[in-house]
Amino acid sequence: MRERFICPEGISGRADKILASHYVGFSRAFIKQSIEEKKITLVDGSGIEPKTKISSGEELLVFLVRPQTGKLKPYKFDLNVLYEDEHILVLNKKAGMVVHPGDGTNNETLVHALLHHCEENLSPIGAPLRPGIVHRLDKDTSGAMVVAKTESAHLSLVEQFSNRETGKHYLAIACRKLEGAGEFTEPISRHPTVRVKMAISEKGKAAKTKWIALQNFGELFTKVKCEIMTGRTHQIRVHFSAAGHPLAGDKTYGYKGLL
Repeated sequence: MRERFICPEGISGRADKILASHYVGFSRAFIKQSIEEKKITLVDGSGIEPKTKISSGEELLVFLVRPQTGKLKPYKFDLNVLYEDEHILVLNKKAGMVVHPGDGTNNETLVHALLHHCEENLSPIGAPLRPGIVHRLDKDTSGAMVVAKTESAHLSLVEQFSNRETGKHYLAIACRKLEGAGEFTEPISRHPTVRVKMAISEKGKAAKTKWIALQNFGELFTKVKCEIMTGRTHQIRVHFSAAGHPLAGDKTYGYKGLL
């Protein structure tokens, strides 16, 4: 049921900003989304925009309901938790586990496991399929992931990732011998014919991967440390494969035939 909101005396400005200051339990981003979904309108039912100016005495009809995560069945799984408080959870995702539900996935994704571990106390942003998920790792990649339990933590983490305030470092085994250090800067886009893959393309988005060779295993493999300055899908795998050094065990980007 929609409730009436009356802009307070002496207040004027953008609708999304004013509503966010009034409904303190909801973020401005959520308010903006609700306006765009016509859950917040004028009293006659006419839609508005987040930037629409309202002033003292003006009335709006407001309907704010958080997305529900209950559509997904919690999955009991022993997560490797590295740190947890009331705001965030940091875990070591195992290789082979899909982060969130999607086409072709089952009911044993990381999100399903988080719903059980956190008793559904996850940030509603991204619900119903991605509650709490701020970033992701490929199915076959293991490593640390940070999960948001509250909406405020989620928004803060997204901002930190967006501003490149968090570093992303990976260890990988590349085929063939590499020495020293270097970086890949080729742009990446969706593969033109195989839509589940990515590829180097002049029309793609900017991508930058720095690497350092840590250890050689003869001429066949090299242990490398990678730091990604951008977050393109499959970025490290695509960059190394394009350079002739696909990651060992990567069936998608072609390690076969190199050994």
